Amino acid sequence: MNWLKTTLQIYPEIAVFLSLAIGYWVGNKTFKGFSLGAVTATLLAAVVIGQFDITLSSNVKSIFFLMFLFAVGYGIGPQFVQGIAKDGLPQALFAVVACLFSLLFPILCAKIAGYDLGATAGFFAGTQTISASMGLATDAIVHLDLPAEESKKMFSVIPVAYAVTYIFGTVGSAIVLAQIIPKLLRIDLEAACKDYMAKNGGTTENARGEWHTYALRSYKLTEKNRAVGMTIHEFEAQFPHRKVFVEGLRHEGKVIDTDPNSKLSTGDIIAVGGEYDAFVEFFDHPDSFDETQDSELLNQPVLGVDVYVTSRGINGKTLAELGKTTSSHGIFLRKIKRGPKAIEIPILPQTRLFRGDILTLSGLTKDVERVTKQLGVIDQRGNSMDVAFWAFAIVIGALLGSLVFKIGNLPLTLSTAGGVLIAGLIFSWVRSFHPTFGWVPEPTVWFMNSVGLNVFIAAIGISAGPNFVAGLKELGFSLFLWGVVATTLPLFFAALVGKYVFKFHPAILLGCCAGARTTTASLGMINEKAKSNIPSLGYTITYAVGNTLLTMWGLVLILILT
Repeated sequence: MNWLKTTLQIYPEIAVFLSLAIGYWVGNKTFKGFSLGAVTATLLAAVVIGQFDITLSSNVKSIFFLMFLFAVGYGIGPQFVQGIAKDGLPQALFAVVACLFSLLFPILCAKIAGYDLGATAGFFAGTQTISASMGLATDAIVHLDLPAEESKKMFSVIPVAYAVTYIFGTVGSAIVLAQIIPKLLRIDLEAACKDYMAKNGGTTENARGEWHTYALRSYKLTEKNRAVGMTIHEFEAQFPHRKVFVEGLRHEGKVIDTDPNSKLSTGDIIAVGGEYDAFVEFFDHPDSFDETQDSELLNQPVLGVDVYVTSRGINGKTLAELGKTTSSHGIFLRKIKRGPKAIEIPILPQTRLFRGDILTLSGLTKDVERVTKQLGVIDQRGNSMDVAFWAFAIVIGALLGSLVFKIGNLPLTLSTAGGVLIAGLIFSWVRSFHPTFGWVPEPTVWFMNSVGLNVFIAAIGISAGPNFVAGLKELGFSLFLWGVVATTLPLFFAALVGKYVFKFHPAILLGCCAGARTTTASLGMINEKAKSNIPSLGYTITYAVGNTLLTMWGLVLILILT
């Protein structure tokens, strides 16, 4: 044991990786559906390892924290800007109000309990499950120019308060949002989602993404078939709620170019693409058509791609509006993913598309290539990262954040951390409509998000290790009870405001609350209870605004309390 202690003291970098190894391994274990998660497990592992009194350079913590904050901003940029634009403004304003509750109640609880700045910073981060706020709070405390011993004591209790309150902050939030609040507000989530779908022109089938297999068949029309005499547009209009298209036409023995006004005649052979069971219903009389194998009509390549939306003209349009345009002909929308968590958005006629959305499309190659040019670019950007863009964004953000303005004796600054977060937001938003530069692969964003944060957390835990037990004794068991209060009240008041002031539909209300509190685990439980992913419609904009504000609150609460 002495050998291990001495080795870790000489090579503190080993202690960091040991904390990560234990943290990720333990954090991924589940017991009856509950897991600590990598962040909490890494912190606890680091605290235990920190009992060896290991000295770790503060630069390690700072570098990885800046990487993490850039990834946070980069992931939510388009959604954040969308949130403060016209269409997303109500949800963005709600997120601001919810975040104010998340700041107010922890501060009140901490004041009543008599916690110092360090304990309050950790208490806020744990109860609101926003680990990133600890970094900004730490920077703010550093700028207060307090005596070294007092600052050291504050830094040592931050992880104590965080670790004790984080567990209920995570599990409790999910239970409160998915179980308790629906009962208190008399919301039947499943019924609310069905009502929302009915009002927005959807069905249970398309809201849950249960799509039929694309099929391409060719039919020879006889004089008894209903399609004879119709234009192609009129024929396709026979399937108002299903996807069926004429993809080719042979007239008088020749394959000809078609348009919506082309008329169908006896003896024509048409290639029909779409949901097979839908167009089979139309050709329901064997004596009125002959299914043929016209190889020239049927030999058309089919393409399925993910498309990254960048078009200004598409931004904010509903699927119903886009579906009325001729450019949508032959296109099947399989999936919409939005935001840094790639939340799957329900496909409903009134669902709006925004820059930064990723659409999964399928159809004939010619149709998919045509519509892709109008929507944005194919999402096939490879694994190479634009490192120059990434590093330059961090430099610009950190330089701006390093500026300090004094009002009297009070220093006001974004801090390098806050500056990098905002730089990530801005650079990501710019990239959403100029996607030719600044590509950071999704696995790399995950690495910076997860490993960047956990190295920072490990550094905090290792540094606080020697004083952790003493800090826990000082704060006592009441810390957990105060944490229950500070976690629950902001969620309850946010739900009340969302229902009675913003008048959100009950189907998306709890998704809005989960997004404003950035609790993805809660969204999963809400969707499960609703038996639908409709609540996700309230998550992405509020998540973008909430993630930004809750992170910045780490700085703000220190300024308020001083």
